[in-house]
Amino acid sequence: MATLVSQVEMRLSMKSGWEKMDSAGRQSRLDPTVVEAYARDGAVRICGLFTTEQIADLTKGIEENLRDPSPLAQVASHPDDPGWFFEDFCNWQVNGAYRRLIFESAVGEVAAQLMQSHEARLYHDHLLVKEPGTRQRTPWHQDQPYYNVEGRQNVSMWLPVDPVPRETSLEFVAGSHLGPWLMPRTFLSTEARWFPEGSLVELPDIEANRDDYDIIGWALERGDALFFNMLTLHASSGVGGTGRRRAFSVRFLGDDMTHAPRPWTTSPPFPDLENELGVGAPMHHLLFPLVTAPGP
Repeated sequence: MATLVSQVEMRLSMKSGWEKMDSAGRQSRLDPTVVEAYARDGAVRICGLFTTEQIADLTKGIEENLRDPSPLAQVASHPDDPGWFFEDFCNWQVNGAYRRLIFESAVGEVAAQLMQSHEARLYHDHLLVKEPGTRQRTPWHQDQPYYNVEGRQNVSMWLPVDPVPRETSLEFVAGSHLGPWLMPRTFLSTEARWFPEGSLVELPDIEANRDDYDIIGWALERGDALFFNMLTLHASSGVGGTGRRRAFSVRFLGDDMTHAPRPWTTSPPFPDLENELGVGAPMHHLLFPLVTAPGP
């Protein structure tokens, strides 16, 4: 992992939160205040984590994914939306650019530090593209209730390859990762396809009562990324104007994450995994490879 970390261009200062420990790049660390902010708020921005070359390579991978979507791809906007909100999942095994970013950048080490975990495993990748003019919001939600995992040591990275102003960036309710779990619903029809109706607390109307919540968010330049806990409430607006918003998200699992088979189809699905990993088993499986070497 040391050689992978040394490839990262460090545009670093205390502002960025990313700190290079030695000239050879053998050890790179986050500023402790960033780790503290992640534990407190459940979301942080890290500036300049990826090089211009890495972003260019990822952009090519995203365009390849758009040309050849997987069977898990879906359109998350209504037919009458003047834009287009596209999502796809779990393409790292067939997309070389995705693999290079996940396994040949510092992102795994960053994830492990934020999770305060000895190791970081890949859970899955997720492409989210909003074309110019997309009205469809990404509604307030938590990610983990859609998944088949339990535990608290986790992190999602959201990396746009286009500059994103604050008004169309992801935003978060600070501290919401501390719980409780809230009812997951489909984005377009608000159906309860996962947990049964009434089994989890309903999501409050955050958008109508924004002043009641500590909402945080950041503008992003190319190379910047957001990291947030799978239980952190988050949302984003549509995309106006002529700019695209192409974002690549990667989810990571830490030491305490275990398998939680569901009687419904999770999003994304992992068919038949329950035949290979039991309830409460660590996520040690070829589908979820280590991104960092295990710590002591």
